Amino acid sequence: MRKKLLFLVLTTLLFSGICLAATQTEIKEDFKPSTLNQPYEEYPQVNSQGYARFRIHAPQAQNVSVSLGLGGRGGTVLTKGDDGYWTGTTAGPLDEGFHYYHLTVDGGTFNDPGTLNFYGSIRWESGIEIPAHDQDFYELKNVPHGKVQQILFPSKSNNTSMRAFVYTPPGYDKDQSKRYPVLYLQHGWGEDETAWTNQGHANLIMDNLLAENKCKPFIIVNAYGMTNDVKMGQMALFKIEPFQTVLIDELIPYIDTNFRTIADREHRGMTGLSMGGMETQTITLANLDVFSHIGLFSGGSITMNDVNNNPDFKDKVKLLFISSGSRELGGGRGGRGGRGGGAGPQANVDAMKQAGINAVFYVSPDTAHEFQSWRRSLCQMAPLMFKD
Repeated sequence: MRKKLLFLVLTTLLFSGICLAATQTEIKEDFKPSTLNQPYEEYPQVNSQGYARFRIHAPQAQNVSVSLGLGGRGGTVLTKGDDGYWTGTTAGPLDEGFHYYHLTVDGGTFNDPGTLNFYGSIRWESGIEIPAHDQDFYELKNVPHGKVQQILFPSKSNNTSMRAFVYTPPGYDKDQSKRYPVLYLQHGWGEDETAWTNQGHANLIMDNLLAENKCKPFIIVNAYGMTNDVKMGQMALFKIEPFQTVLIDELIPYIDTNFRTIADREHRGMTGLSMGGMETQTITLANLDVFSHIGLFSGGSITMNDVNNNPDFKDKVKLLFISSGSRELGGGRGGRGGRGGGAGPQANVDAMKQAGINAVFYVSPDTAHEFQSWRRSLCQMAPLMFKD
């Protein structure tokens, strides 16, 4: 009996080991420097499977780890070598696209000197880019390019000048008689007005779409949404009124005065990602006489209750675009439980379609609450905007 039991135990362990070995993925040693690295820096590196490898020189340190994601979600512990370099590879592949990260060295937070910095989490974070199978739509190509310029506009409500970035499409400076629609495109919590150009590549997305005649040319304005006035976890304390005043009473009049815009509701839209989506939802519903195109990227939803509470919604809103990463909806890695309110964003959009509203729901495949979801969302939304 004991021999039979021992045989069963050994067989079970052996079978489990075979299954485990079969399910483990062998990491390919085809690592290359990330495209966001500083000049001549070899690390961090990424491979064809989406794994990331880090190497940090800290000979006196006792512990070094890498925190990935907005707010430091996820981590990779590095191992020290005899040469004083700490090296480690992520436990699994990362989602395609851009990711924030930082180092923790003996309890202190630092950026990786090997890569460029990007503003997120209310600080400048290191960044790494995982090559995407569909990255062609935001790559730098030999096509006509628009311009991104910094502007400083007066803000009486803040008793100062505030900064924004304005994308004007290719050819804007040549035909001085032509006027353009405008999209006010907002960042998320912890970020600022630099995010949509640096992390999102919004200008390159537009350049490539226009080069292929896939959308109409329009101006994009990236303003600071004042999102960082509250800490993560205290979003309920955020007050929309200060930013709404800046946007409606100060920035829009400045843009319409200083750029060749079509200064009416039909040719003006607002879109935001994450907390910027919340801002977009609140401001547009309160100002349907100002905006006709609305986009919420991983930033909640608009329901039929919102429509019924705004009798002019059906007549004034020309496009409602709502999107999410698939992992947000499925509750998987980076999931946020649907973020739609009520029945969920898909059901809300379906109900609006039945009510005769031009509503679109888009899901970015295999991504979470991250810029690849939002890059794809902008690429999908832009061709639908400002149609006659």
